[in-house]
Amino acid sequence: MIKTVFITSTEPYSGKSIVSLGLINMLLGKAQKIGYFKPIVSRPATQHKSDHIQTVLSYFDLPITYDEAHAFSWQEAMRQSETGSQGEMIDTVIRKYKQLEDKYDFTVIEGTDYQGEGSAFEFEVNASIAKNLGAPVIAVISGENKTTAQIANSAITMVRNFEAREIQVLAVIANKISEEQTDDVRELLAAQLPDDVIVAIIPAMRALQAPTMKEICESLNATLLFGEERLSNQVDNFVTGAMQVPNFLNYIKDNLLIITPGDRGDIIIAALQANLSTSYPQIAGIVLTADTIPEEPIIRLIQGLQTVVPIIAVKTGTFQTTTEIGNIRSKITADNTKKIQLAIDVFNKYVDVAKLDQQIVTFKPSGGITPRMFQYQITNWAKSQKKHIVLPEGNDERILRATARLVSQDIVTLTLLGNPDDITANIKRLGLNLDVSKINVVNPAASEYYQDYVNTLYELRKNKNVNMEMATDMMTDVSYFGTMMVYKGHADGMVSGAVHTTQHTIRPALQFVKTKPGISVVSSVFFMCLPDRVSVFGDCAVNPNPTAEQLAEIAISSAESSQRFGIEPRIAMLSYSSGTSGEGEDVEKVRRATEIVKTKRPDLKVEGPIQYDAAVDPIVGKSKLPGSEVAGQASVLIFPDLNTGNNTYKAVQRETGALAIGPMLQGLNKPVNDLSRGCTVDDIFNTVIITAIQAQQD
Repeated sequence: MIKTVFITSTEPYSGKSIVSLGLINMLLGKAQKIGYFKPIVSRPATQHKSDHIQTVLSYFDLPITYDEAHAFSWQEAMRQSETGSQGEMIDTVIRKYKQLEDKYDFTVIEGTDYQGEGSAFEFEVNASIAKNLGAPVIAVISGENKTTAQIANSAITMVRNFEAREIQVLAVIANKISEEQTDDVRELLAAQLPDDVIVAIIPAMRALQAPTMKEICESLNATLLFGEERLSNQVDNFVTGAMQVPNFLNYIKDNLLIITPGDRGDIIIAALQANLSTSYPQIAGIVLTADTIPEEPIIRLIQGLQTVVPIIAVKTGTFQTTTEIGNIRSKITADNTKKIQLAIDVFNKYVDVAKLDQQIVTFKPSGGITPRMFQYQITNWAKSQKKHIVLPEGNDERILRATARLVSQDIVTLTLLGNPDDITANIKRLGLNLDVSKINVVNPAASEYYQDYVNTLYELRKNKNVNMEMATDMMTDVSYFGTMMVYKGHADGMVSGAVHTTQHTIRPALQFVKTKPGISVVSSVFFMCLPDRVSVFGDCAVNPNPTAEQLAEIAISSAESSQRFGIEPRIAMLSYSSGTSGEGEDVEKVRRATEIVKTKRPDLKVEGPIQYDAAVDPIVGKSKLPGSEVAGQASVLIFPDLNTGNNTYKAVQRETGALAIGPMLQGLNKPVNDLSRGCTVDDIFNTVIITAIQAQQD
């Protein structure tokens, strides 16, 4: 069972609130702890809080604070976008959602209200949030002022746009549909939408769309003269009282709002008398226009009545006031429990709640984890069991900047190797907000462990012609010293390579940390954070030309790394041909490696040989290898040699803007990871995090 659903639309006033209220009410009958989250709220500048959020929280008595229930106002979200910080906005949304997810059995998420500028941009914001939170969508469309064809096209286009972004749609709810359109809309949607998408048609309901006198009073910024206790009166119709009384009385209907200048005492008295009469329907209220109020005798008369409908006064003229009232959109607010219950009843009546509940229970997410969610998860995993990582290149500017970020977020304990005075001076020179007392700075030659490390290295390598003098000299090298810290348990992992070569970084680990039992080859993977998914690429950094047996071992190790980091492994053994179409020594090597993986690990999904496009493109994959569990949806891509792998990962990184986290070395007894000499601060930050997670699992 999933833990969340995202309710969204593509237009304002679609009626999402009906679906939110109905869905929460449905879920509260299934689970005790239901959360609610509206990432981006629209609210008038005069309001500090969103009425809708407060309505949901108060009516269902949800134990969530207002701040927990949202992340940004629309204005704040727009500023983030304008400054190029949309990624940071998504990070905040993920973090706040995850805080709710941890505490509640299920969380209902509601999208934006489409009251800003640019519906296409707003759709992308909602789609990005749903995608990153892994939430299937309930799509709500409005049939107001639309033809049947327009309603159907809106729904179909919306579903296709979500599907194109690999976001699954649970249901389409067409709201505010006129009675004569209901059957045609249902038939069109059922015929053109996928069979597993629930279709619900909610007819236009005047009782839900009609504003109350309180809403009208607030919208017009009116002065309340009488009838405060009846401000909840619902306004179904309105009329301008500008005629003679006999004609005016013919226009009185149930829940009528009368709009008239304040000096029309005859209309006011006639309206109040009609409201008291059993011969006429009840009126909702009176609006007095043109900045005029009744004369004193009429005021005194009204004051003497036992019950009075709300009478409000505005400064604007009758025509302008009438236009403004016609444009008022009613909201379901916390004080209108009658309308809230009506919304819930409408949802229960017109939505197949049993089928929707079944969809939620049996729903299986498709697609992989998004880059933003992946980075959030690995950061949290690293924090959950804090590890000690050594960074041998302590004087490098990028290392110091990454250190400042890691320390500020309290992710790991760090030791930097180098001269303490030089490192302190560089921190000051760079203006970093880094408290040196919160990190360990060690000069290898001056360390209290130096001689012990020398002796240990000598004992480990004396059979390889390493004498004591050589061991003494080697231990001044930061790569050897840092690796020995890991070997001796004085650090949990090491990250190096920003300055040194790969060989310089990993040679000490191969010499005395060595490989895990049953592992014959050390390999590497990159976590490729593509725009919409995270893929695992291996081996792109270590083995120039692996044998079929080594390639199979690399594939199995990469699949295990994928699982360890929350990515379901679907292994593509890459080659220049797919299936049985190609021949040649290189293809045969991949074919043999694939068979070895299937024999050793029959539980893993693996396909090979397969071309890159067939591995990642669903259409190409279905065409070249129909029926494959991997083709078109591979998450672990194994390259046949280092030349192919290294060039491909760099091409993908540069051409798509993907973030490449790694390389992460696989197969060593203790985690030691190598950086590229062209690495960025982000690369270092992320590599330290994955090293810490590796250390948790050793």
